[in-house]
Amino acid sequence: MTSIPHETPGEPNPLNALTLDLLRRRTSMKWRTHPSDVLPLWVAEMDVPLAEPVVRAVTRALTLGDTGYPSGTAYARALAGFAAKRWGWDGLAVERTAIVPDVMLGVVEMLKLVTAPGDAVVVNPPVYPPFFAFVAHMDRRIAEAPLGADGRLDLDVLEQAYRRAVTGGGRAAHLLCSPHNPTGTVHTARELAAVAALADRYGVRVVADEIHAPLAAPDGDFVPYLAVPGAQNGLSLMSASKGWNLAGLKAALAIAGPDAAADLARMPEEVGHGPSHVGVLAHTAALSEGTAWLDALLAGLDDNRRLLTALLAEHLPGVGYRPGGATYLAWLDCRALGLGDDPAAVFLERGRVALSPGPDFGTGGAGHVRLNLATSPEILTEGVRRMARAVR
Repeated sequence: MTSIPHETPGEPNPLNALTLDLLRRRTSMKWRTHPSDVLPLWVAEMDVPLAEPVVRAVTRALTLGDTGYPSGTAYARALAGFAAKRWGWDGLAVERTAIVPDVMLGVVEMLKLVTAPGDAVVVNPPVYPPFFAFVAHMDRRIAEAPLGADGRLDLDVLEQAYRRAVTGGGRAAHLLCSPHNPTGTVHTARELAAVAALADRYGVRVVADEIHAPLAAPDGDFVPYLAVPGAQNGLSLMSASKGWNLAGLKAALAIAGPDAAADLARMPEEVGHGPSHVGVLAHTAALSEGTAWLDALLAGLDDNRRLLTALLAEHLPGVGYRPGGATYLAWLDCRALGLGDDPAAVFLERGRVALSPGPDFGTGGAGHVRLNLATSPEILTEGVRRMARAVR
């Protein structure tokens, strides 16, 4: 499969569009969880205006009163077109998709289809904290296969986890984060094919959370899990949510490999009642008309990765940072600073900058923080300066 080059950005960098004063007028979680003197660089919301095609689609719907229930396959067709152009993947079959409220609720429904209460779900910590909470809430048990020291999948460790997960005859699933949150790692085609081979050997069903896929850097070379050999019975969840900052406009797609179509067909009909019709319209517009905006964003994120590297070298040289190939998240190793297991608490108290606590991401998270770099260079610079002041 050949990755298709990104378009030349036709729009200005959206990360430069909004001032801190404008951002503080927002009422979402990012801007209302902490007091106003705290600079929020934590939860996965971007400091950007919406792409104009998304604004047009939502405005048109509101003007028409088109705020009923979702219908049709336009979202799936838009994603299939995006996948073909962006990743060179033409295997996204619209008939093997279903609209779900969001990626994590879709994950829950997919895991319900392929596991039972008490079964194991393999995860690769440090990983997105809701993985732990949602799996526990479903009465499944977590089986950890931590990432290697290089931040990549450790296939030997993964095989051991698969073996343990199916011991006793129960079913098991692997909740794969691809690209990986918080490290930004983009799993290679070879790694994913190896995962598929191991899953087939041990009878483990792979459910891939691919919400960050549109945010792969120009040289990130994202590969959909369902595109690799041996992944025919896999399930995937995708969305325009992270790529276009649409978390508040709920909609995502569950996608089945050819051998998992019957599983997806068993999903309860009422699950499809949860997505927002306006959300579906917004996501469809983003995928079909918002690529120029996305490319401008990706160029800005690449600039911010370089800026963060330089800022840390200047102000916090003891912090380890390996820029990821995707997402707008930076995983920072702060262990050399001597701030204990939860450096985010120190940065918040002493520096008035909010970061995501590393321990929340499970094994390998102690002594780390996750920083959201989807903001203006000015805010990013101020955030690092506040972190530095906190350790003086």
